[in-house]
Amino acid sequence: MDRDSAVFGPVAFELKLSEAIRRGIVAPYQVVCVEIEDEDLYRALQDAPLGTDRVRGARLAALQTGLLTAAADEKLRRILTFHSRVSEAEAMAAGVPAVAEQLHAGDPGRFPAPERVWAQWLSGEHSPAHRQAVLAEFAADLLPHTQGRAVKAAVRVLASVKVLGDGVDTARCDAVAFMDTRGSMVDIVQMVGRALRIRPGEGKLATLIVPVFVRPGENPSEMLTSWAYSSLTKVLSALRAHDTETIEALADSRVRSGSWSAGGGRGEAIEVAGGDTEGGVADGVAGARGVAGESGVARRDEHSAGGVGQNGHGIAESEGDDGEGQGADGGRGDGRPVVSRLAAALLRFSRPRDPALLARFIQLRVIDPEKVYWRRGIAACLQYLKETGGELLKAPYRYVTPDDWAPAGFPLGVWLADQRKAYNAEILPGERVRQLDALGMVWNAHDHAFGEGLTVARAWADEHGHLLAPVSAVTAGGFPIGAWLKNMRAAARQAVEAAAAHEQSMPVPPGGWGLSESRQDALDAIDPGWCPVWDTGWQRYYRLAKNHLDDGGTLPHSGSGVLVVQGEDLGAWVQAQRLGWDKLGPAQQWLLESVLGIEEASQDERPVRRTQDDKWTLNLTAAQRFHAREGHLQVPRKHTELVPLEEAGRGALEAERDAAGVPVALGMWLANVRRRADKLTAQRRTDLDQLDIRW
Repeated sequence: MDRDSAVFGPVAFELKLSEAIRRGIVAPYQVVCVEIEDEDLYRALQDAPLGTDRVRGARLAALQTGLLTAAADEKLRRILTFHSRVSEAEAMAAGVPAVAEQLHAGDPGRFPAPERVWAQWLSGEHSPAHRQAVLAEFAADLLPHTQGRAVKAAVRVLASVKVLGDGVDTARCDAVAFMDTRGSMVDIVQMVGRALRIRPGEGKLATLIVPVFVRPGENPSEMLTSWAYSSLTKVLSALRAHDTETIEALADSRVRSGSWSAGGGRGEAIEVAGGDTEGGVADGVAGARGVAGESGVARRDEHSAGGVGQNGHGIAESEGDDGEGQGADGGRGDGRPVVSRLAAALLRFSRPRDPALLARFIQLRVIDPEKVYWRRGIAACLQYLKETGGELLKAPYRYVTPDDWAPAGFPLGVWLADQRKAYNAEILPGERVRQLDALGMVWNAHDHAFGEGLTVARAWADEHGHLLAPVSAVTAGGFPIGAWLKNMRAAARQAVEAAAAHEQSMPVPPGGWGLSESRQDALDAIDPGWCPVWDTGWQRYYRLAKNHLDDGGTLPHSGSGVLVVQGEDLGAWVQAQRLGWDKLGPAQQWLLESVLGIEEASQDERPVRRTQDDKWTLNLTAAQRFHAREGHLQVPRKHTELVPLEEAGRGALEAERDAAGVPVALGMWLANVRRRADKLTAQRRTDLDQLDIRW
């Protein structure tokens, strides 16, 4: 709500969560991050989609184990678990007893007997009477249906979905567990409120359990960029909205080192468990079981909810607030690492954490979450350059980092595109521009692609003497220079069409304005004839012929295979131009005459045009020769009959003649004749009947 709302007026009084905790109105809280590293779940995620029964079953089993483990370590008795699906809430309650039995069998000293574990579930579809009955059992100390025996419940788990968010008294609840965090910030705060309720005079420490599924072998230092900690980030962000000072204090390096307290003096520090671990780590869940010692952590056992210190976060005030026994740098005099009382009490992990790393996590992912996305992007860029061996950042738009990278599953292509947009809009900070420049960022993918193609085109022209590569041409480095030049020509012609349409006040054709003038000039500088108005293949032959003459060679006027340059038969091309002179444009004719010295073929040089009668006569002659030799006309389909030159007449082209005669595909011709028998003239049918043809 607006603090200066015109409807409700200004805020008359504001009670912050930290102040409410200090006054004892609500319970102090701690956040326990249960890090679950489950091989079965990881394998299921690799083999099956996220929403399949196999994945959901493996995830639920891991959650049940993690929840009961946290309950045993933190001495929790009543836990509310929140779900987004009715089926998952029901399955959670149904599976808890079996998991409790397995855990007790494996470690009876740590986990309670399964008969002392109670589990139920509620949803919005249950009747009010059923809800009241279940909530009464949840608040009771003794288990129902114990056959006359008074059995005290060790752990009660109540799974709920869309039913216990608000308006329900759960003061006996000492912990809530976020089985998923799909709800809004308001929903999360409502869930937190179920655990913060407190009875007058009760010493209670509320526990907020946040399960986190980490990748097998994932290093704790990866929490700055790992998606696994998104749920923890969301819960801490929701708490920050109502307890800003407490959450933001976790990101203060002075608080993390134990050298500063909110009151302005030196805060008491807790010695870090873990012995000689370099750098200092905060206690994990295993080291935070609530046993009070010299550190002053509130004691919690089966008979006591635990004392709560006046600082409002479960830390008993003790002597030494003046910093006695600490070194000048905020650590202990013996040099062992320490963390602040606030940090050790408020946020706990299953595995040790470097206090400085945790401070950066709060700063980047809770206070300023945009920075962690940037950090993940830079990490993905470094990994991309390392794995690809490249020097430029030009990942495809849809590129996503593989699962075995760190970070995994990061949309690097989209991230780079976003940075380019921000850069072009001049809103990308200068420091980030410099970081990306140092990594070889390609700010304009289109300009870079053209520049890369232009470099290859220049090298091609230097080697071949022209920029008219065949479409199939590919450089030794794998660059498709032929296809690239084809696309550039299409864009250049599109530019001509667009300019003409613009001059006539017509709409620009689909495809836009085509190739820019500056890019056309760059290609013209390499080869002015790179984009001819006629066929590119003709232009390539012309340039090859011209280059051959410039090098002191001569052009044959006819003859296939006489002169082959760069795989092109110039002899056959010259002959085709001379014979097809009338099909050429005036400019092409001028180039052939003036530059190459090629003239139109004379009438005597032109081949005699054969008619259909000439072809029939040649084929009939071949049939007569076969019949005279074999005595029949049962010719195999693939048979070829050789007709002597003196008998071939005008029915054969010069290209078909050789010294032995003219080959005629007689078998194929007879097959075609039989199919078209009804279209033959009477004379032609008579000629074939005389050869005893079988129709």
